[in-house]
Amino acid sequence: MTIADLQWVYRELVPDTPNHKPPVVMLHGLVSQSYSWREVMPPLADKGFRCIAPDWIGHGSSSKPDKREFAYDPDTFAKALSAYLEALELDRISLVVQGFLGVTGLLYAAQNPDKIEKLIILNSPLPPDAKVPLKIGMMGWPLLGQIMTQDPLLVDRTLEGGGPYEVALDDLAVYRRPFLKSSDVGRSLMWTIQAMNLPQLVEQIAQGFTNWSRPTLVAWGTSDPWLSADTAQAFAKGLTDGEYLELAQVGHYAQEDWADKVSEAIITFLRKKEL
Repeated sequence: MTIADLQWVYRELVPDTPNHKPPVVMLHGLVSQSYSWREVMPPLADKGFRCIAPDWIGHGSSSKPDKREFAYDPDTFAKALSAYLEALELDRISLVVQGFLGVTGLLYAAQNPDKIEKLIILNSPLPPDAKVPLKIGMMGWPLLGQIMTQDPLLVDRTLEGGGPYEVALDDLAVYRRPFLKSSDVGRSLMWTIQAMNLPQLVEQIAQGFTNWSRPTLVAWGTSDPWLSADTAQAFAKGLTDGEYLELAQVGHYAQEDWADKVSEAIITFLRKKEL
């Protein structure tokens, strides 16, 4: 789909028997793409949920514009996401976010609470003290970042460095493909990290969630070496209708590490009746 000269590539599963609940939109993190949701989406579709997972602009197979045309900061990503959802005519969704880029979805949710049915957070930086790990931050450094983000093996080191498991070679080949096809994806990754300003972003999220009342699940892979489970649990407890769930032996890229656990957690939460 092309929106304002930006091409969005996305995966979609439409169930044979829809359950008439809002679609589920899934947002991936850094050095990842919609492919990461490939094993999470079918179980949801089996339960009647329409599932949509886009490649973020600058990532996967979506457009990779120059930073003079797309700023790559969280506000620009949130505005692009809003335009994408409007183009799909999605007035209300359940939103799943994961990782340091997926957290931009929380900014969108805070700005558009009326459009969110339910929210699921998987291993994303949360207020008040989230930090970019050195391994990620180095990708945005001058000169070094340019070198790092042009190395396709960056994908292997990052995806496997975020958890306790090796990723299958066939799957790594899919994640590497954009980096092998063009230097644009590496530059987009570097620009994204340079423009992230995580302290400011989590402050915006904290302010936006002050009066947040939508049902929210914080499902946390406890083997994440980069983000604190204690912070995630405290964030969930601070919400009016928040729930915390530990995913044992699951790392930062939860949907890649253990799709069955992730899909089960999402399905259980989405099917739970509101009081």
